[in-house]
Amino acid sequence: MNLLLVGGSGLVGTAVTPYLQQHHSLRVLDLNPPRNDDIEYIQGSITDPDAVREALDGMDGFITMAMKGGQGGHDRHHTMDQVIDNYTVNCLGHHVLLLTAFEMGVTRGIYTGTMSVHNRHRTWYPSEEEVPLDGPNVYGLTKGLTERICRYFAREYDMNLLVYRITGPCNRTMYIDRIKHPPGDPKLYYTDEEDMAEAYLAGLRFLDQPGKGRCEVFFISGDEQREEMNMAKARMLLGWEPVARKKLGI
Repeated sequence: MNLLLVGGSGLVGTAVTPYLQQHHSLRVLDLNPPRNDDIEYIQGSITDPDAVREALDGMDGFITMAMKGGQGGHDRHHTMDQVIDNYTVNCLGHHVLLLTAFEMGVTRGIYTGTMSVHNRHRTWYPSEEEVPLDGPNVYGLTKGLTERICRYFAREYDMNLLVYRITGPCNRTMYIDRIKHPPGDPKLYYTDEEDMAEAYLAGLRFLDQPGKGRCEVFFISGDEQREEMNMAKARMLLGWEPVARKKLGI
């Protein structure tokens, strides 16, 4: 598959690119070039229709990793600059991307969301559909609104989209360090690069199935013992579950 990584030069994109590259032909749209210089790169923003159109040309699907904010879902504090940045990138940018993709016939993709769409003071998340989108700050709010944008494009434009609510994305070095030396409260389940990549690959296979107008939301987390999150949906529909900690023996 010819696959566009929107925001692919950031933490998540840099971490998963080597795994995705083994299976798909990649192109990155980002303000900054990817670290891997053998990947095709187009400089630009998700909010720029011309750059998005250029980046989507010839693509079969996309994964969006662009985001602004990065606030946890524990308190409501945010600044005016964060308001502008989050609405611009998370909401406007993804609407631009999805409308342009539809116009170009690219109708399948994965949106990288966050567990911060929820208030993170909970101790148990029973299912993706049961837990309300009640993140207290503008980051969680706008990421939740973008999930609604994805549902809108699935419903009105017959696009097939997946939403991944990821917790604590890490490259391998970060993951090992944080498992061995937890930062403390609030507790967070970190997700290793290989587990994230396998989730994306599983999602792309899922999107190859017949049908249209589908939007599915999944918890994607390194919570291998399911102490906080019920990831049965990802296991049943995607055939995915986190295994990094067991695999690395930590």
